Amino acid sequence: MVHQQPFELETYLQARKVQVEAALAEAVTLEEPASLRQAMEYSLLAGGKRLRPVFCLASCELAGGDPRLALPTACALEMVHTMSLIHDDLPAMDDDDLRRGRPTNHKMFGEAMAILAGDALLCQAFEMVAGRSSGVPAQRLLAVTTALARAAGAPGLVGGQVVDLASEGKRVPLETLEFIHLHKTAALLEVSVISGALIAGAAEALVADLRCYARNIGLAFQIIDDVLDVTADSATLGKTAGKDLRTEKSTYPALLGLEASRRSAAELIKSAKAALASRAEAARPLLALADFITNRSH
Repeated sequence: MVHQQPFELETYLQARKVQVEAALAEAVTLEEPASLRQAMEYSLLAGGKRLRPVFCLASCELAGGDPRLALPTACALEMVHTMSLIHDDLPAMDDDDLRRGRPTNHKMFGEAMAILAGDALLCQAFEMVAGRSSGVPAQRLLAVTTALARAAGAPGLVGGQVVDLASEGKRVPLETLEFIHLHKTAALLEVSVISGALIAGAAEALVADLRCYARNIGLAFQIIDDVLDVTADSATLGKTAGKDLRTEKSTYPALLGLEASRRSAAELIKSAKAALASRAEAARPLLALADFITNRSH
């Protein structure tokens, strides 16, 4: 009987992160205005877990594709995510001074430049998919572009942020909180997971399973974020701890309590893994990433 070696997630994550970091370092080719490029790169190259690009590359592998073909889309996903962080930190939004352990973009470059840097990253994300993905059939890139636009726009990030802002200072029902999380956080994680598979030309059944996996881990990811905001310190998080409580945001711990929130996240991860159970061997990176979400410290 052959014993399967345990999957080394840290090794996998580090290898993929190095690949993504190298691609991101070459992605912003803007020469002028230099001030805009500096603001874009300040946040884009600030580190982080790079989970969204890793999800994209892992799903491409699972679908039998070449992850190198998905690398421009992986970079695009990180650009959209970075844009959302820059804009989320603005005084008109969540008004935060700390991100990834250092001053937020608007604290370094001013509010106007932060807005423009986010806008520029969002636009370049679509250039990455449409203009730098050589070797990928146009129809597949069209599907990725459409999915990314929906995730970043009113049906996704933007819509979730609107409801999130409208809910501050109010005790909203669980359904509203889930709406916020599914749109503001899970939408981008979902497109990160399915985009790699779309680039590989995955069958509809696999894309459907990946979508189910992604929606569950996306919601679990935000629940754990809510928990960490209460339980971790700013140095560990790399952003201001306790912010949700001070701004009277609706969160899972506020509605359900810490332990019930943790149980809810664990159940979601269980459901996510069940969606890929029939592909357990090929899906080892994605299954390990699901566990990583609930076990992370920041």
